[in-house]
Amino acid sequence: MGDIHKAAVLLMSLPEDEAAMLLSKLEPKQVEQVSIEIARTKRVSSDEQDNAIREFSEANPVGGADGGGLDLAKNLVKKALGTDATATLDNIRQSIEALPFGFLRNVDSQNILTYIIDEHPQTIALIISHLPPQFGAEIITGIPPERRLSVVRRMATMGQTNPEIIREVERGLERRMSSVMSQSYQAAGGVEAVAAMLNVSDRSTERQLLESLSSEDPELVEEIRRLMFVFEDIGKFSAKDIQTILKNVDNSQWALALKGASNELKDKILSNMSQRAADMLKEEMGFLGAVKVSAVEAQQQVIVDIVRGLEDSGAIELNAGGEEEQLIQ
Repeated sequence: MGDIHKAAVLLMSLPEDEAAMLLSKLEPKQVEQVSIEIARTKRVSSDEQDNAIREFSEANPVGGADGGGLDLAKNLVKKALGTDATATLDNIRQSIEALPFGFLRNVDSQNILTYIIDEHPQTIALIISHLPPQFGAEIITGIPPERRLSVVRRMATMGQTNPEIIREVERGLERRMSSVMSQSYQAAGGVEAVAAMLNVSDRSTERQLLESLSSEDPELVEEIRRLMFVFEDIGKFSAKDIQTILKNVDNSQWALALKGASNELKDKILSNMSQRAADMLKEEMGFLGAVKVSAVEAQQQVIVDIVRGLEDSGAIELNAGGEEEQLIQ
């Protein structure tokens, strides 16, 4: 989840008055960005809500948020900005009304699947590319495996789409689903869309798709995987897996890579080392002094590639929730 989406989920989880009070403390541009995200978000899972609330160190007894929508976004902006809300409301309305396939955001993913499952893979890819990643993950899981790969490959290689093609596909869906929404030209799909979708897919679906795709386009798979897992995600592994990673990465590599890491990740790496090794690493980081961002990022990517290799071999397993999993004796 991006920061804007996390903020939107948090505000959607609070009573309107409390949410409006928090919203009023943001800069006008931030109010607009968060409000647009609220308007776009129709559903929020319990896990997504819990993660957002936990990250903001808030407490909320509700088990799941019903969602946002344009009406909620407008109400919050009116309460937060009062007489200054007009311009922001206009921007929100224009942004939402311009979303391609926006009408599908009010439809359950399984219903969408029913309507599009027999379409050509290119058509399915176009539609999914315009939906939130969670929707895309739910839909792609329901597509037969033999067609699933074709859809994902088309998503990954899709660039900008002719607006007339988008309108033609929309008109067909509008007739069958009795929804009407005018749309505009916009870029869709791409490697980022595939990575975002697979990040919220179940692990077996992710593995099956990437393994199948790698036989045809290994470079594309590598690009997707690098977007799915970033250096900071190493902090989501258990202590045991961190120690496995440490055995496969030299201290000199950590010294450079950790120069650009968060304090949380640095602490987690150091806490899983012996005191002597941790002291040596700290000393080596100090000797490095100022380093180029590009050099740090390059070293981080080397370690990410090592970690992904360990994960693929089954030596370690990513816990996306960042929590220790209970074991059964």
